[in-house]
Amino acid sequence: MNSAVILLTNKECPWRCLMCDLWKNTLTQSVPLGAIPQQIEYALARLGGKPEQIKLYNSGSFFDPAAIPTEDYPAIARSVSFAKHVIVESHPRLIGEKALRLRDLLAGSLEVAMGLETVHPDVLPRLNKKFDLVHFAGAADFLRKEEILLRAFVLVKPPFLDEVEALEWAVKSAEFAFACGATVVSLIPTRGGNGSMERLREAGEFSPPRLSTLEKAQALALKLPGGGRVFVDTWDLEKLSRCPGCLEQRRQRIEGINLSQQILPTIHCGVCAVV
Repeated sequence: MNSAVILLTNKECPWRCLMCDLWKNTLTQSVPLGAIPQQIEYALARLGGKPEQIKLYNSGSFFDPAAIPTEDYPAIARSVSFAKHVIVESHPRLIGEKALRLRDLLAGSLEVAMGLETVHPDVLPRLNKKFDLVHFAGAADFLRKEEILLRAFVLVKPPFLDEVEALEWAVKSAEFAFACGATVVSLIPTRGGNGSMERLREAGEFSPPRLSTLEKAQALALKLPGGGRVFVDTWDLEKLSRCPGCLEQRRQRIEGINLSQQILPTIHCGVCAVV
């Protein structure tokens, strides 16, 4: 299924998650009525086609009325009426009636992406996500009962974990997401860039995951019984690599696994000896 992503500009997310840097591309005030549909139409006019799947991501929660006015839902649905499948993002505590309203307006199916991040009992509260696993599971159950698909974002090596723990808890988090009914888990390598992460790095409480940890997390998550599709975010992958000699091959391998959902042969590098 061909896919497109439209990044919508609007008000900053009301939550202040520790690792998030999406506030950099937001506004200080809510956009006026009609602005979001106009942004979508602007983007679609430049796509040069009508993708079967479209992701509407807004640096926050689609179901936050301060970000996406509910009055704009009908116009948004008309704008993407050609799509067989629409994906939006939301905080678990905003899942409810607005999701049903959007679902009922769409011509195709709806999927909601939620940031689970980690199921580590000490780390999740420190990320300032302002939800717990009960909230996540409850939101997931609501979506399942309403026949709305769920995908989960899982951080690989959030702050406060070492490399061994990072792999263990990424896989445990993917397992929890699948148990909650997620059909997709997207593994996101935790990055710096928002100020807070740099301070944690200086304090010795954060470092980005190794590329090998990210690769192992994908392979292990794909092997989970009763699991689903597992994608790895390859944005800024070079920042995780210690060897430019094998980086491009390993990037291509990850992207190949993303597309095929099959574990491909490991890249063996004689320079860095990372397998």
